[in-house]
Amino acid sequence: MELPQAFVERMREQLREEAPAFFDSYQKPPFRGIRINPLKCTLENLKKSLPFSLFQTPFSPLSYYVPDDQKIGSFPMYHAGAFYSQEPSASSAVTALSPQPGERILDLCAAPGGKSTQIGALLNGKGLLWSNEVVSSRVSILLSNIERMGIRNAVISNCEPEHLCASLPEFFDRVLVDAPCSGEGMFRRDSRAIEEWSPEHVKSCAVRQLAILESAQKALMPGGILVYSTCTFSEEENEGVIEAFLKNHSEFELIDSGISGGRPALAAKARRIYPMDGGEGHFAAKLKKSGEKALESLFSEPKPIKVPDFVQKFWEDTFKIPMFGIPASVGDQFLLLPKVPLPILKGLNVRRAGILLGKERKGRLEPEHALFMTLAPQNLQRCLMLSHDSPELKAFLRGEQILASDKLSGYAAVAVDGVTTGFGKCSGGFLKNHYPKGLRVH
Repeated sequence: MELPQAFVERMREQLREEAPAFFDSYQKPPFRGIRINPLKCTLENLKKSLPFSLFQTPFSPLSYYVPDDQKIGSFPMYHAGAFYSQEPSASSAVTALSPQPGERILDLCAAPGGKSTQIGALLNGKGLLWSNEVVSSRVSILLSNIERMGIRNAVISNCEPEHLCASLPEFFDRVLVDAPCSGEGMFRRDSRAIEEWSPEHVKSCAVRQLAILESAQKALMPGGILVYSTCTFSEEENEGVIEAFLKNHSEFELIDSGISGGRPALAAKARRIYPMDGGEGHFAAKLKKSGEKALESLFSEPKPIKVPDFVQKFWEDTFKIPMFGIPASVGDQFLLLPKVPLPILKGLNVRRAGILLGKERKGRLEPEHALFMTLAPQNLQRCLMLSHDSPELKAFLRGEQILASDKLSGYAAVAVDGVTTGFGKCSGGFLKNHYPKGLRVH
């Protein structure tokens, strides 16, 4: 691997006696990891379905190392949302953020969704996850990952940070800025990151990162937590950005990150991770805003619509639990919004709020894949329980019709090793497949 000369020289100066170990890491395979999703799966259950051992990383209780020769995306439990494929050190930022159930959390630069889905898992269905991505082409993968992981209390937007944060003043308990960066921590995994790197690119990233932080602080309530993270080694993009921000904002203080892995930075309160520390590369700094949190929100919960009879009938016939969320409709679509105060969403380019329940078709409800992904088999009236190595499951993931009991009639979930992975409609001893075409395994 040929590294840019300017990068080599800077890292030699930055690491000094540790530089040889750093450059030696480029001759080794990159670290790979997964993060278990407690919304859908236990560690014990996941271990039974994987043909390799899991070893915990020091960056998050949910993060585990996996062998570098495994095609993680090919495992059925991946498609079921039981785990997320994530570079180990990337989980450190949300460890620093420390989301608590019931809080309102903003992930300002969210795609592809690794950190958002980690936040969603820790919120455990309580509170609000607002995931924003400014690049339109990346929003679809963000939405897909949030749906796959079974997160029901999320809002996904495609909005400029400045506009979004100015529209939601002091609304969030915690804000994560996983800022776009020069991507030096991706060199071992993606050669394009090397090709795109330059000293000028580093400088432009630092300017942009500071601007994003300036926007982010507007959306944070007094007493709230702001975490800044990157996947780069550059001090200009890391320590330099934080120091510049603190110089302009005396209402913020740097506090201990709470991350155990890696090494100290910024008076031992921030954290940086090199390949020698067991991860590809990350930096995280945790800031607290002065003041007391407001007891009341500027916004209120949306008013629920009257649920049409055909929607209620579908729900009672399909699920064993009461309807969660706040019912809402947009055109012929029915949604379940999170039970939290929400602003007026118009003008914020919101792509999805809550869970898409389904669409009206000739006086009946045509349900959505995302709805079933939020529910465990025990919450459903009908569920086909399949093992991860069964031919029926493989056929289902390919989009094929599969056998079902001739006693079953109506919509039914399909679960792999006890984790819901999709649904279909049972009739005449078969399950007609409703697994989305874009997700099918060929």
